[in-house]
Amino acid sequence: MTTKPFRSNRLLQALVLWLLALWVITAIEPLYPRDWLIENLLVFIYVALLVLTYRRFQFSNFSYALFSVFLSLHLIGAHYTYAETPIGFWLQSLFDHERNHYDRIVHFSFGLLIAYPFREILLRKVQVTRSWSYFMSVAMVLAFSAFYEVMEFVVAMQVSPELGSAYLGTQGDEWDAQKDSMLAFSGAMVAMTMTWAYVRNSSVDTS
Repeated sequence: MTTKPFRSNRLLQALVLWLLALWVITAIEPLYPRDWLIENLLVFIYVALLVLTYRRFQFSNFSYALFSVFLSLHLIGAHYTYAETPIGFWLQSLFDHERNHYDRIVHFSFGLLIAYPFREILLRKVQVTRSWSYFMSVAMVLAFSAFYEVMEFVVAMQVSPELGSAYLGTQGDEWDAQKDSMLAFSGAMVAMTMTWAYVRNSSVDTS
C-alpha cells in the first residue's frame, strides 16, 4: 500500500484539524467535567499510540477517516455523557424507546468502523490470509469490546466511584455491558461482510 508523509497528506491533516476543533468545542463546559476527563483518558492514550507508531505503521486514509468518525461520536458522547446526549433523547422520543440509545449507537459503530483498520493490521503486520482476516477482525473487535467493558468498570470505580453511573451509562440495565459487546460484534460482522463483498466483486484488496 502506498503511504504519504503527514506533511503531504492533505486528507489526514484535515481529519486531525477536525478532531482538534471538535475536541476543543466539546471540552467547553461539559455536562459533567470530571466524567468528561475520565471519558477522554482512553482517547488520549489511543491517539498517542497512533501518533507514536505513525512512521512504523500507517493506516490507509480510509481507516483514518473511520477512526475520525468514531472519535467524533465519542467526543460528543463524552461532552454530554452517553446517557444524556441530545440526539439520543431525540431518537428516544421519535421511536418511543425507554432509554437513551446513543451509547448503543456508538458501540455498534465501534465494530462497524474499527473492524476494517483491525483487518489492515492483520493483513500487513500479522500477515494472516485474506480468508482468515475477516474472522480475526471480528474476533478482535469482540475481544477489545469485552476488555473495554471490564476496564471501563475498573476505571470508574478507582478514579471516581461517585460518577460511576454517569461514566458507565448503564441506565439501570444490568446487562448493559453484554449488550454493548454484542452490538460491537454485530457492527464488525456488517463491516466485514461489506468488505468481503467489495473485495470479491472488485478482485482488488488494497489493505
